[in-house]
Amino acid sequence: MKTFIVLYMAPIAEFEKMMASTDREEMEKGMDEWNKWMEIHKKHFVDPGMALGSTKRVMKNSVANAKNDVGGYSIVQAETADAAAEIFRDSPHFDIPGAWIDIVERVDMSTV
Repeated sequence: MKTFIVLYMAPIAEFEKMMASTDREEMEKGMDEWNKWMEIHKKHFVDPGMALGSTKRVMKNSVANAKNDVGGYSIVQAETADAAAEIFRDSPHFDIPGAWIDIVERVDMSTV
C-alpha cells in the first residue's frame, strides 16, 4: 500500500469569494456534505487533514507572506496513484469553481 498527500486546490480568488459570501447555514450544509463524503471513503484516509490558512514563503535570504492555491490537505493510502485518484472523483471539493485536486505519492527516502 502506498501513501499519498492530497492537496485540495482552487484559485485563491474563489476561496476568498467563498469565505466572504457564504453564510453560516451554507457553510454548515457544505460541511455536512463533506462529512458524509468522508464517511463513505474513510477506510482510505490515514489523516483526514484540515483546511490550510496563510502562507509564509521561506527562501535562502528571506521570509515573506505568500498566497497559493492550496486550500487543504489529506493523507490517504491506496495501491496506486490511479486508485488514489478514484477516491476523489466525487469529492465535494469540486463544488468550488475551478477546483482541482493534486495527489502526490510520498517517497520514503530512507530506502532510496
